[in-house]
Order: sequence, then C-alpha cells, then structure tokens
Amino acid sequence: MARAPSTIAVTGRTHDGAAELTVDGTLDGTTYRELRDTIIKSALDEPSAVIVDVTELAVPAESAWSVFTSARWHVSVWPDVAVVLVCRRLAGRDAITRNGITRYVELFPTIEAARAAVRHGDAGLPRRRARAQLPGVHSSLRRARALTSEWLLAWSCSEMIAVASMIVEVLVENVLEHTQSAPALVVESRGATVTIAVEDCSRVPATRHERPSRGADTVSGLAVVAALSRAWGSTPTSSGKTVWAVIGPESCL
Repeated sequence: MARAPSTIAVTGRTHDGAAELTVDGTLDGTTYRELRDTIIKSALDEPSAVIVDVTELAVPAESAWSVFTSARWHVSVWPDVAVVLVCRRLAGRDAITRNGITRYVELFPTIEAARAAVRHGDAGLPRRRARAQLPGVHSSLRRARALTSEWLLAWSCSEMIAVASMIVEVLVENVLEHTQSAPALVVESRGATVTIAVEDCSRVPATRHERPSRGADTVSGLAVVAALSRAWGSTPTSSGKTVWAVIGPESCL
C-alpha cells in the first residue's frame, strides 16, 4: 500500500506587529518547501518578526529542522525580518539546538518569551513602504517608473530616483517578458537605503544569463541590476518569487 503523503497546516495571526505562525503536521522532504515558502511570504509582509510555534510539529529526520535557517537566510538581506521559534517541548528544543538551528534563529520555550524578545529588539530604523499591483501589459513599465518617482519624492529620496527607475524597468520588464504574471511593485525606504522589489507568480528563480555569442556589447538586465545595487536577490514565495535590489548613496548616478 502506498504511503500517504505528509501534510502540514499553518495558522497565522498578528500580535503587536509580529506575525505568529502555528505549525502542525509532519516536516519532511515533501513539506519542507511549503513551510519554508510560507515563512518567507510572512516575512515579506514586513512584520516586526515572524514567530513560529513548532510545538506540535513532527520531524522524523532532524536534518529537516534546517528549513528555518533556510527561510531566515532568504530574508536576511531584505526585508531583514527576524525568524523566531517557539517550542514548549524540551525534547523539541534539544533537537533544534543539537542541529545548529539556534546559531541563526532564536528559540524560546513560550510564546510570551518570544514576544518579549521581539518587543525588546524592535528598535531599528523606521521603514516607509509602498506597493502597487500592476497589469501584465507593456504600459506597466511607464506606470512603475512613475510610481517609483512619486514615492521617492514623497520620502525626500529624490537622489535615488534615476537608479531606482532603471532597476524598476529591468525587474518589471523581466516579469512581462518571461512569465505569465501581472507584476506587483514594492518600493521601500529605510535609513539611507532604498529597496525595489517586484513580485510575480513564476517559481523559476531570476538568474543572470550572459551570452558570449551575442557579443560584448550585450549585457543582461540583471547584470545591470547587480552593477547598480548594493545587493540583489530572487526570493521564493508560496505563490512564485520576489526579485529585489537594495541601493544606497553609492548607487546614485
């Protein structure tokens, strides 16, 4: 008889600005990606932290606990949201610690302790964030550039408009050309940095493709993004991916 596939169930709520997820079921190779992408998607909404209660989570192979370090790695540069674990069972906490997860992800015995730690550490730079869903048509390129300029002017970041507009054009154009998605644009200002992100519904990661046969004068759009930005990446989500780039004063044209 064929073995039934493992399942997980994740319930979520918000408490004092933090996203709280409670996970039930079995974590293994068949559910690893689903859980990772659910945590990432919660982090991309930019709560103060993502608190994950794993008390009722069964983990037959302890190596699967690495799902939490993987999720944290994907959001470590942007949006730089902490992932925090709660496990009320001592055996569960021992397994998490034994597998090195606590080197990257904090672990607490109660939800109250996790909430207190998040409140204590939530004193970073304020974020200003704007989001717009765009239609999957070519005119969205012009609309994306206009929105980016409008938001950055409102945030007194006019010096970032030129480089941000170039990056926005590449990211939105990639969605329109290489996916069947309607792009969603996110622009964020935090301190001296600006982040431009574009969401789509394709699970194919964004990668640079250089073609020597096309000559030295041809450069991929993502190569331009890499050259202009402080950091960039392609982050998987439960519905596709988010491609993002962080720019700072050194990026200004």
